[in-house]
Amino acid sequence: MSFLSFFLGTPKKSALLAKDRLKIILAQERSEGSIDYLPQLQKELIEVISKYIKVNPEDIKVNLERDGSLDILEVKIEMNQIK
Repeated sequence: MSFLSFFLGTPKKSALLAKDRLKIILAQERSEGSIDYLPQLQKELIEVISKYIKVNPEDIKVNLERDGSLDILEVKIEMNQIK
């Protein structure tokens, strides 16, 4: 241990600094992120589901929730008949 490192402390490694910065950036993007794509996602889900199941588009509900750092996509479908 050199005399200067005793007073200045040991510097953090650049990889650890980069990792910490990336975590901060990702957390900010998640908290500021919007769900503008949800209507388009719902439309595309209806198209795909309609290929296999006879369903009224109003019977498909799509919901996106955030629980801490976890994003939850919930799709509820009321199925009447299989094609």
